[in-house]
Amino acid sequence: MARQRITDKLARKMLADQGVRIIWKLHEDAATLYWVGNSVAADTFVKIADAAEREWLRQQSAPLTVW
Repeated sequence: MARQRITDKLARKMLADQGVRIIWKLHEDAATLYWVGNSVAADTFVKIADAAEREWLRQQSAPLTVW
């Protein structure tokens, strides 16, 4: 559970810093890592990308507040 919280926190930070493009970039980097034989790192990148995508989707569905 602690690992998931760290992954989610890292994903939120990366999304805030770099925007939605980070999701695609993480997937690209994961593919490269897998290609060169580092499947453990590739899996980690995919998990971070998935967490960032979940956060991005959550932000998109947040209701707008009109004052």
